[in-house]
Amino acid sequence: MNHFLRKLSTRNRIVAISAAAGSVLLYANGNRNSDYTASVSLPAPLRESLWLPWQSELSVPLFSLGNSSVPSSDISKDVSGVSAAGEIPKTCSGCLGRDSFAKAAAKVGPAVVNVSAPQGEYGISPGKGMGSGTIINQDGTILTCAHAVVDFHGLRASSKGKVHVTLQDGRTFEGTVVNADLQSDVAIVKINSKTPLPTAKLGSSSKLQPGDCVIAVGCPLSLQNTVTSGIVSCVDRKSTDLGLGGLRREYLQTDCAINPGNSGGPLVNIDGEVIGVNIMKVLAADGLSFAVPIDSVTKILDHFKRNGRRVVRPWIGLKMIDLNEMIITQLKERDPTFPNVKKGILVPMVTPGSPAERAGFRPGDVVIEFDGKAVESIKEIIEIMGDRVGVPIKVVVKRARDELTLTVTAEESNSDM
Repeated sequence: MNHFLRKLSTRNRIVAISAAAGSVLLYANGNRNSDYTASVSLPAPLRESLWLPWQSELSVPLFSLGNSSVPSSDISKDVSGVSAAGEIPKTCSGCLGRDSFAKAAAKVGPAVVNVSAPQGEYGISPGKGMGSGTIINQDGTILTCAHAVVDFHGLRASSKGKVHVTLQDGRTFEGTVVNADLQSDVAIVKINSKTPLPTAKLGSSSKLQPGDCVIAVGCPLSLQNTVTSGIVSCVDRKSTDLGLGGLRREYLQTDCAINPGNSGGPLVNIDGEVIGVNIMKVLAADGLSFAVPIDSVTKILDHFKRNGRRVVRPWIGLKMIDLNEMIITQLKERDPTFPNVKKGILVPMVTPGSPAERAGFRPGDVVIEFDGKAVESIKEIIEIMGDRVGVPIKVVVKRARDELTLTVTAEESNSDM
C-alpha cells in the first residue's frame, strides 16, 4: 500500500537557545492554530497508534511517556537473526546487529547517573534533574559536564560544590565537585560508597567516522535510564562553526535526541564504550547535538591529575586557518605574492601585544614548521604545545618569497579569553 504525506501549509517559527542543561531558555513565536493539511493512507492496525505533532498543545514536544514498540508475532521470524539455512550469523566488535544498541546500552547503563543540585527542603532535591554523569572508576569518580555542576552566572549558588547523585539502581549519594574546567565543559564529581559501584569503559574517539552508529544515555527531564540512538554526523565540528567564543574547541556532532538533563551523560559506541560527553544541542533544529570527544576529555583528566584543579593552556595570540590545495590556489589567484606552499597554517590575524606579535609574526604568514616538526593543521600545533608555558619554541614561517624562523614563548591563557 502506498503511503503519502503532504504538508500543504506551515506557519510556525521557533527560536531557541539551549545548553542541554537543567536550566533552559526557550522562546517561541508561533501560532498554535496554524492550519496543517495532510493526506495519509495507512493500514488499519496503525491508525489508532498514530500521533501527529500538530494535535498536541505543545509547539515542540520534548518527551513522551508512551511506549511505542511494535512488531507483532507474525514478523518475529523476519528479525530473528537466523538465516534461511538455519545458520546464526557470527558477531564481531563494531558490527551492527539486531540487538547491538540494546547490548551497548546494557553495558554502560548501570554506570550512568542523574546529577542534581540540592535545592529543596532539608537539602533534598525536588527531583528536577540538572544533568547526567558516568561512573568511570570504582572509587566513585563520576565524569560529567561543568555547566551541570558549577555555578556559571550565580544561577545555582546554593550547590556550593555539592550535588545529589542517583544511580540507576535507585541508590542516592551526596557528591562533591572535585574538578571543573569551564573552557572544555568537563567536570569530575566524587561519591563514596561502601558497596561496589558499576563503571563504564572509556573508548577512543580518534577512529570515529561520519555515519558510525552511537547511542546517548542519560536522564533528560529527570527521566532516568533514557537511551536514544543516532549516527555521528561530524567528527570535528569546530566551536567557531557554532558561533562559540573563547579558545578553539572541537566537538562530535550527532543526530541523537538530546534534551535538558542529558548534559554530562555519555555518548556510546555500539561496543558499549564511552566515546564522548554530551553537552549541548541546537533547539531550533532537529538532529543537531554535540559532545566533547573522549580523547579530549582524557587529556583534561590528565591535566587534573598533574595540576590539581587547574588546566594549563598556553596562548601565543595567533588566529590560524588550516590550508588545503583549493584554498591555496584561490589565495594565489588573489595575491601573486602569496607564499609558494602546498600545505601549512595561515595566520590571518595577530593579537596586538601578544607573544606572537613580540616574536615577529605578521598577518599573511604561513606556518610550515613548529618546534622542529612539519605541521599541516592547527590541531597538530595544539598537540605540540601541550601545556608548555614559558618555554621558547622555534617556528618556521613562509612570508611572501622568504622563509623565516621565529621564536615565540607562550603565556598561560586567561580562562575568560
